Amino acid sequence: MKNISVAVKIAGCAAGLLVLAAVFFFGWLSLNEYRPSATEAVPVKGNAPARVPFEKPLELYSWNIGYAALDAAQDFILDGGSGVRPSSRGFVENNTWAIQSFLASRAADFVFLQEVDVNSRRSYGIDQADYFAGSWRGTSAFALNYFCKFVPYPFPRFLGRIESGLLTLNTFYAGTQAERIALPSPFGWPVRTAQLKRCLLVERLPIADSDRELVLINLHMEAYDSGEGRAAQMRILADFLNAEYAKGNYCVAGGDFNANFPGAEDNFPLVDTDHFMPGTIEPDSAGGVWAADSAVPSARLLDRPYNGDREDNQFYVIDGFLVSPNVRVDSVRTIDLDFKNSDHNPVKLTFTLPQDGADTAN
Repeated sequence: MKNISVAVKIAGCAAGLLVLAAVFFFGWLSLNEYRPSATEAVPVKGNAPARVPFEKPLELYSWNIGYAALDAAQDFILDGGSGVRPSSRGFVENNTWAIQSFLASRAADFVFLQEVDVNSRRSYGIDQADYFAGSWRGTSAFALNYFCKFVPYPFPRFLGRIESGLLTLNTFYAGTQAERIALPSPFGWPVRTAQLKRCLLVERLPIADSDRELVLINLHMEAYDSGEGRAAQMRILADFLNAEYAKGNYCVAGGDFNANFPGAEDNFPLVDTDHFMPGTIEPDSAGGVWAADSAVPSARLLDRPYNGDREDNQFYVIDGFLVSPNVRVDSVRTIDLDFKNSDHNPVKLTFTLPQDGADTAN
């Protein structure tokens, strides 16, 4: 009887210590939670003196690079796989180099990159933002959308430290500051402390011989919520775009919307409903013009490594653009890299700014 009493006391003490440790840990996470302001200035680095022209085709590439760690050989635990990060730093270095080489081979005027790490365990601490900006022929702006000193899942192979965000590369004059506009988070405490703090990265570019602006909006919308968070974030984007359009400005928003573009499910139906489920974009939902290539998948499900089999994998078209009605979309094309270096393919938009500012027949 005495031995049982001692065992109960030991078990109680152990349980108490575990509770105390949990309280301490989540308190530490709360004290160190990234809490960005509603709007923040973001420095524009580099130099590009030329102004954006009217009536000239411009090229913009958008690419969620998956922190250069989600190449074809990888899967990911939150998508139904088992992976947390590549088995060696070499995978990330190779992917980072390949992504930069692709960008260098293109005559892009602008590049929107998402999931760009600067100091994360999952990408072995490589500063990808600095690497891409350092080889770019213009300016760069970077906005954090994920900063947590220790992400405590998945157990027991934790993600650990994550510092990541959006990177916009630009060949035209953009002043000295861009703007980070916070988007609402659907998560409550304590989950919120280790989740993304999503945002819009906005650059305002003066147009030559005009008082109007080209407003560039780099984004990455909510992924793993019930859909309400993504919807709230989309409303903010739509309101922002429409307000700028009402001023006479030209707006191009692009990135990973985590929602299938119109027509996507006709070509890539949802056959896996147990893991990541994208939303669906309604064509008339934002007051602008949606632009995506529904013939080529822009993203894959990371439930398994990718072997090139297009019949045995789940694909999506969740990367693309929303432009104001006065922007003429000349073409949009997903570049099929077969997910070699990221779980997303880059998407190329060619667009023109009509000088009369009238709505275009997209």
